[in-house]
Amino acid sequence: MEQQQYDSRVIPFKRGDILDRNGTKIATSERVYNVILDAKVMLASEDEKKKNKTISQTKKALEECFGITEEAVDKVIEENPDGRYNIMLKGATYAQAQAFEAMEENEDDKEEYAYISGVWLEEDYVRKYPYNSLASDVIGFSNADDVGTIGLEASYNAILNGVDGREYGYLEEGALLERTIKEAENGNTIVSTIDAELQKIVEKHILEFNETYKDNAEKGNGSLNTAVIIADPQSGEILAQASYPNFDLNKPRDISAYYTEKELKKMKEEEKVEILNNLWRDFCVSDSYEPGSTAKPFTVAAGLETGKIRGNEVYTCGGSLVVAEDTEPINCHYTAGHGTQTIAQSIANSCNVAMMEMIKVIGAEDFYRYQSIFGFGAQTGIDLPGEAEGILQDPELVGPVDLATNSFGQNFNVTMEQMVAGMSALINGGNYYEPHVVKQIQDENGNVIETKESVLKKRVISEQTSTMLKQYMKTVMEGTGTGASAAVEGYDIGGKTGTAEKYPRNSGKHLLSFIGYAPQDDPEVLIYVVIDEPNTESQEDSSLVLNLARSIMEEAFPYMNISTIDGAAGCSSGAAG
Repeated sequence: MEQQQYDSRVIPFKRGDILDRNGTKIATSERVYNVILDAKVMLASEDEKKKNKTISQTKKALEECFGITEEAVDKVIEENPDGRYNIMLKGATYAQAQAFEAMEENEDDKEEYAYISGVWLEEDYVRKYPYNSLASDVIGFSNADDVGTIGLEASYNAILNGVDGREYGYLEEGALLERTIKEAENGNTIVSTIDAELQKIVEKHILEFNETYKDNAEKGNGSLNTAVIIADPQSGEILAQASYPNFDLNKPRDISAYYTEKELKKMKEEEKVEILNNLWRDFCVSDSYEPGSTAKPFTVAAGLETGKIRGNEVYTCGGSLVVAEDTEPINCHYTAGHGTQTIAQSIANSCNVAMMEMIKVIGAEDFYRYQSIFGFGAQTGIDLPGEAEGILQDPELVGPVDLATNSFGQNFNVTMEQMVAGMSALINGGNYYEPHVVKQIQDENGNVIETKESVLKKRVISEQTSTMLKQYMKTVMEGTGTGASAAVEGYDIGGKTGTAEKYPRNSGKHLLSFIGYAPQDDPEVLIYVVIDEPNTESQEDSSLVLNLARSIMEEAFPYMNISTIDGAAGCSSGAAG
């Protein structure tokens, strides 16, 4: 009797699914099989004729079912004839596995395949993303070792992963004498706050914008970045979040959509790595930028909360303002001057001079204190990796010019998540919720293990201030307000536009934005749209972002059943849930 040989194999766990808020699978693990050849068993017969039949039939079966060539089997016979674990193919499909097993068991082909030997199928899993590039930055992807790289796959890696099982025992003369199995523990499922259908709407319109303007672009994109967040301002739930350019989660390292074959051949490996890192970077979470005029409601809020602004003030805009001796005038975007401006008019017309007059009264100490209260300069705590903090001025070092320009959203940096969380608090009555993209953890059978409740982090303003701010932002969407062209018939929308001139100043580079909500009195949805460096002759053309925002709202609001002006819900069978 030959010596007993200890043998074991891993039984892989199934990584948990990622679902949208309505239970749609947006990331899953599919069963696949690794084809293993035990050469020692295949070559075990001492009868040369039987051995040859075994080799011949085994080769034929492997080629017919799995496309494994005869040459590959011959190589194993030559180089590793005693090898008991030769991986011939990874990731064979369920259909291929079924065909092979049927071949072994088929009575009609018994003679033809009677001598198949030494082949066994090892179960494994491969990560699949049914919607390819949908929500690519939010979902992220995992590698072959079940390690999440970005997005939810990374931030919830430990929850999605399980524990491998093991099958082990002693082998003697190719027979398993004793076998013990420790079953694998599968990973848990996460239910996200993302609505896949709403995400599709957002990404469709982002793509249409980029397709429209891509001919002006060096690399075939309509902008440097185009990004949108749709959130529930009453809970901090992110309902849709997208940035472009995006990528196929099933082929995350494929950049052929953005570069020609000729360009790819010329690229060094370091260049490709840098391109991929930029492609995988979530603009909504990881990039900071000057917000421009979308920051103006926060300036007004600081003034109202400190009592330094009452709401009945009137300002005079002559097109520019000198804020300190020996300094150049700082222009309003409307250099001819807005003339007399109430606070509501200054928001509706986006008057820089009125903001600079306000901040003189508010003062640096209170202004920067409220910037921190509103969440700028600090991570929001969103459950996604790579969150930036933004950049604020140091109150101890700030001069009058920087303070003045801060009032209308320049010379400090924010992230999209910060703006969404802060603006939600301004319009929901003053409650600052931590933004989040996961609402529930389930086990593999769908039983709820944990519910991720909304986290109310602080109160930032009073209900009275919130009501006043909404009245001001309503005027933006009416008459000659800067956001009027984004208004959607049937919905009572408030909002604010932004056109930030990027560094270096006077370079012609701009970041356009729109942040809006509906309905006016009790907001059910907030949308934030950013177009960073649109590929147009004039980057400061605000109609670009207003048209994109309107096109999204026109389709998204009915789908979400957002309340209309007459108090009815939008007509749609779908809802964000």
